[in-house]
Amino acid sequence: MHSNKKNLLLFILAVVIIITPLVIHKSAEFGGADGQAGDVISEIAPEYEPWFESLWEPPSGEIESLLFSLQVAIGAGIIGYIFGAMKEKRKVVNNR
Repeated sequence: MHSNKKNLLLFILAVVIIITPLVIHKSAEFGGADGQAGDVISEIAPEYEPWFESLWEPPSGEIESLLFSLQVAIGAGIIGYIFGAMKEKRKVVNNR
C-alpha cells in the first residue's frame, strides 16, 4: 500500500473515531476526569481540603482550551521528532 493511501486511510479512520461518539450521544456532556474526581472526593470525604490552590487561573474556558491544545501540540511534536529521529537512525545503521 502506498504511503499516501495509508495516510489517507489513517486520517479517515481518525475522523470516524472522533465523530462517532458525537453522533451516537448527541445530548451527552463530555466532561473531563478532573471534575468527576472532585465530585467523588466531595462525596467520600466532605471535610477534605485541597493542599494548594492554583497559582493562576485562566481568564476563560477558551484560553484554558487553547493552552491545553498548545501543550498537546508541543508534546505531539516532540514525540514525532523522536520517532522520526529513531527511524532515520535505523536507516543509517541498515545502510552501512
